[in-house]
Amino acid sequence: MQRIEPAGGAVYYQFEAWANHSLLRHGVFTRLGGSSQPPFDALNVGGTVGDDIAHVRANLNQIYETLGVDGSRACTVWQVHSADSLVVSSRPQGRQWLARADGMVTNQRGVPLTMRFADCTPILLYDPKHQAIGIAHAGWRGTVNGAALSALRAMQTAYSTQPADVQAAIGPSISVDHYQVGEEVVQAAAQAFGSTEGIIRRAEDGSAYFDLWEANRQALARAGVRHIEISGICTATRTDEFYSHRAERGKTGRFAVVFMLGE
Repeated sequence: MQRIEPAGGAVYYQFEAWANHSLLRHGVFTRLGGSSQPPFDALNVGGTVGDDIAHVRANLNQIYETLGVDGSRACTVWQVHSADSLVVSSRPQGRQWLARADGMVTNQRGVPLTMRFADCTPILLYDPKHQAIGIAHAGWRGTVNGAALSALRAMQTAYSTQPADVQAAIGPSISVDHYQVGEEVVQAAAQAFGSTEGIIRRAEDGSAYFDLWEANRQALARAGVRHIEISGICTATRTDEFYSHRAERGKTGRFAVVFMLGE
């Protein structure tokens, strides 16, 4: 990924495949550059974690200004660790969020799709043939229940997207080295993927670690997606730049990912 530190703006990353793309605007924002106070310092966009809502709004405004998008048109959802995706055309008047869901897709230009993360996996999808995009939020529940595939299928249904045409990106999230899980997660992964090969790592003491990056890569690849970029950035390791729910023991903020078709 490319790290971008604009003068006077918020620090963010872009995927290599889409950096300087003429038809896409996207940013995986860090925790740097905002106004929130510890433990939410500083660019927190989570409105339900205990931070001052005025700071959250100011941080969102800074993010939209940095990326050069119209925040008044931004769409988001109330993320609930589901595998539900919405087809988005515009932001409903007077609404801050569209529905309880964990994925959004659109083919409308100038409509930013915004989601919040702190260890769960951001998944971005772009169909260059039909000019459509999607974004999904996948923790372990979303991963085993198919959050990435839900967004992909929504694009297929709404825009006739073909998986082989899709470019996918898997953003910063907790890495397998730091994501220890219980046996119920191992069983859910085995049921969802038919095997835990490549997605569950066992330590010498028998404890299990879940690879969200590889699991979501496998899910997309099995669906026919050929182009998948993985950021390789671990949020639990890089708490200097990203929020990590696990590494910071639940008392932390959320970083923003914004994805939009340019006008």
